Amino acid sequence: MGKLAVQKYFSFMMLIISFLLMIFTFTGLFGGDVQPAGNTARAMLVYALPLLIIANFIFLVYWLIRLRFHWALMPLITLLCCIPYIGTIFQFGSTDEKADAKSGIKFATYNVANFSGETTGFIAQDILAEMKRQKVDIACFQEYNDFSGDKKNSDSYKDYFPYSAFGNNDMVVYSRYPIVNKKNIDFEQTNNSAMWVEVNVNDKIYRIYNVHLETTGINSALHQASKLSNKGVEVQGNALINAIYGRYTLGMLARSGQANMLAMDMRESEAPVIVCGDFNDVPYSYVYNQMLGDKIDGFKECGSGFMYTYRGDKKVRIDYIFHDKGLEGLSYYKKELSYSDHYPVFMRIATKQ
Repeated sequence: MGKLAVQKYFSFMMLIISFLLMIFTFTGLFGGDVQPAGNTARAMLVYALPLLIIANFIFLVYWLIRLRFHWALMPLITLLCCIPYIGTIFQFGSTDEKADAKSGIKFATYNVANFSGETTGFIAQDILAEMKRQKVDIACFQEYNDFSGDKKNSDSYKDYFPYSAFGNNDMVVYSRYPIVNKKNIDFEQTNNSAMWVEVNVNDKIYRIYNVHLETTGINSALHQASKLSNKGVEVQGNALINAIYGRYTLGMLARSGQANMLAMDMRESEAPVIVCGDFNDVPYSYVYNQMLGDKIDGFKECGSGFMYTYRGDKKVRIDYIFHDKGLEGLSYYKKELSYSDHYPVFMRIATKQ
């Protein structure tokens, strides 16, 4: 095979790869529109979107360098269609002096990870101090467990948050405004759950959902593999991959059912809805789409920078604050605290004038 033939073959293969990347990316962009049950592979492509976007950008540069402008249209069009998705994890942001001048309700959502098992109450007090510094009005905590001294010591929260409501399975909402109603929402065959409270803010009722959806199962699979390895049992790579995939698939299916249940509950609310919590899922997934519904993603509205809320090696956004369209987001950000494997998310919300 001559040099020219090799070049043509290589260009043809690169064109095929570029075309496949476009197909996979578009499939991922719409993967969250279908129930994961029966569409697992399609739903999984949502999680690969960041890598697919990077690959499309590389191919765009490659075709431009090769001066193949007509072939560069494939990755270019794909990247342009990815802009709404990119907006869920990155925003340039801008200073809005009018928003800064408006008064609003400050929300926080934080998976406190059982206070890392700390029992002296030190972490609980540090978190309370941070809530005060951020001037939080309503705080939604997940994994707020009873077995540590932190929960007992958190009675001191009452000085700053006079009102509180506890859900089942380690959920709590603290509020500086009166809580006039509440409901616990249990999910089947899991320790995860959700709850909502209705809060009276200057004679206006708001419904706040505090949500903790099914975990991914990845950490538990890795932990089990580590335990077997420590006992001298050899863990095959394929077995570990299959275990991770199986756990993740089961978690994804469980989360989708939980999200469907909550979406139905939200539609029945007569009060404006604010959703806070740890969804254990990424933007554009089925869970994200169901939980969002016709509400507004606070980060897309008034956030800035690169948004990820998990502290581990995986820089992913899995903690959110959404709100109804009748409300207006004024600010949205995270604080990189080290008390948990999650970062707390803060948002200030006002009623539209």
